[in-house]
Amino acid sequence: MKRLGLGIIVLAMSAGTALAAEPAKMAGGMWTDAKGMTLYTFDKDEAGKSSCYDKCAANWPPLKADAGAAAEGDWTIVGRKDGSKMWAYKGKPLYTFVGDKKAGDMNGDGKAGVWHVAK
Repeated sequence: MKRLGLGIIVLAMSAGTALAAEPAKMAGGMWTDAKGMTLYTFDKDEAGKSSCYDKCAANWPPLKADAGAAAEGDWTIVGRKDGSKMWAYKGKPLYTFVGDKKAGDMNGDGKAGVWHVAK
């Protein structure tokens, strides 16, 4: 019985470590979310602060951070006005774009001159 309990503890600790992985992945020289969707930065954001809300956030959904997520290295967490949290890389909040329909699309790059693929 003690071995089973120890095994469960080790398994739980391993799962927690897996969750500490980077919130995005590098693909083709750009950052993507877990589904392979391109991530973007917004020139109007200040370091560590998002300025994309309401209609902007409907078109450019923030890369959400889970409640238990923790900053590590270049990856930080930005609090939003609604109490939710999002990921930032090197202080730049990250977003996806509703105009991207499949993994690898980069339809948001250069939009309004202020949206850029995160690299």
